[in-house]
Amino acid sequence: MRALSCSLLLAATVALVGCSTPPTPSPTAPGAWPTQRSAAPTLSDEQAHGIAIHALGLVGTPYRYGGNTPDSGFDCSGLIGYVYRNQVGSAPPRTVAQLSSWGQVIDRSERRTGDLVVFGRGRNPSHAGIYVGEGRFVHAPSTGGEVRMDHLESKYWAKQNASFRRP
Repeated sequence: MRALSCSLLLAATVALVGCSTPPTPSPTAPGAWPTQRSAAPTLSDEQAHGIAIHALGLVGTPYRYGGNTPDSGFDCSGLIGYVYRNQVGSAPPRTVAQLSSWGQVIDRSERRTGDLVVFGRGRNPSHAGIYVGEGRFVHAPSTGGEVRMDHLESKYWAKQNASFRRP
């Protein structure tokens, strides 16, 4: 009987700990986002479509390192955070390195609109964008540029070791 009581107490404790949400760290700088993944469920098809449409609507916005709004411009992770925050209500991690381990890895053949595209190998991811379908993605590429849509199979991007992640 005592073993049963201990087992029930342990199970209740595990259930309560599993249901608790860790405190959200406060941003350390304007525009910074928490580095923890939100507890939001996987995106619905409708949300994923909304993310792609919103990203496409930002094509032409100027690039700015550290930028995270249409008024200030975007860097690649700032663009992703802005779109996700506006379409889903929560933003992914702020840096490309953090994005490279956020969500679930998706096989290239299973990608869908709204998935993240992360470029680079191992611990050194270099760039990220939002997959919008038909082999295309939207991203904020470089200083002096602007948010644009590119094809994953173009001469340059096909060599960049793309991986896909789904929140």
